[in-house]
Amino acid sequence: MVIKLEKALSTAMNARIIGSGKETVVLAHGYGGDQSLWDKVLPFLTQSYQIVVFDWCFSGAIKEQNTLFDPAKHSCYDAFADDLTDLLEELNLESTVFVGHSMSGMIGCIASIKKPHLFKKLILVSPSPRYLNSDFYEGGFDLKDIEQLFSNIQSNYEGWASFFPSLVIDKNDYESLELFEQCLKKMKPEIGLFIAKTVFLSDHRDILEKVVIPCTIVQTTNDMVVPISVVEYMKKTIKGELTVEMIDTIGHFPHLTAPHQFLEIFERVMNI
Repeated sequence: MVIKLEKALSTAMNARIIGSGKETVVLAHGYGGDQSLWDKVLPFLTQSYQIVVFDWCFSGAIKEQNTLFDPAKHSCYDAFADDLTDLLEELNLESTVFVGHSMSGMIGCIASIKKPHLFKKLILVSPSPRYLNSDFYEGGFDLKDIEQLFSNIQSNYEGWASFFPSLVIDKNDYESLELFEQCLKKMKPEIGLFIAKTVFLSDHRDILEKVVIPCTIVQTTNDMVVPISVVEYMKKTIKGELTVEMIDTIGHFPHLTAPHQFLEIFERVMNI
C-alpha cells in the first residue's frame, strides 16, 4: 500500500508512506544518495511496518532541486533537522523509529534533541559527528585529505562520481556500486561540492551528550569513512541508552552490501 501525499513539503521531498503496521519507520539516506538506496531492505520492512522514505533537498531525485535547496540555509545540519521535523509534523507522525545513514544519523540526533516527541528510537547507520582528525580525536581524515576530496569534486565531478563509490562500497558489489554512482551523477556538481563541505567540515561532537532517545549504532568492520575509533567516541559520549551492532562487511553502506545482516539487526532492535 502506498499513500499519496499532496502537501507542500512532503511532495517537494518525494516523501512516500509504504506498507502498514503499528510502528512507523523513517528511512533517511546520506550524502549523494536518494531513497532508492533503501530498495534492498524496503520490501521486507514494508511487510511489518509503515515506512516513510524521502529525498533530501540536495538529492538529484528532487525535481526542483534549486528551489528546495537553499545554500544560505543548508550549510549546517540544523537546517536538515528542521526539514525532517517539519516533514514528520506535516505527515502527523510521532514516536517514529528513525533510521539515518551517514550524515542523516547526526541529523536525526539533532532533530531528536529539538523535538523528542517525534522519535521513539534512533538507528544510526555508519554515523560520525566529525570526520576530521584533531587532538585526542581520530575522525579518519586529515585536512589535506578533505581538501583533496573537494578539489577532485570541483575539477572533474563526473570522473569523481565514477570513482568515489569504489572507495566506500565493496568493489565486488557491482550492483551497489552502479546504484550509488547513478545517484551521485544525478546531483548537480555545485550542490555536490557544497554538501560535501557541509558534511566533511562539520563538528557535532558537542550535541552527543544531549541525545536521550534510545540509540543503536550499526557499523561495518571495515568502513573507509568512519573508523571504529568514532564508534568508541560516540559510545563514551552519548548519555542516553546506546547499543552498538557490528556487521562483518566492507564499506560504508551495510544496507546495500549486507542487507540480510542489516535486517536481522533491525528486527532485534525493534524487539527490544
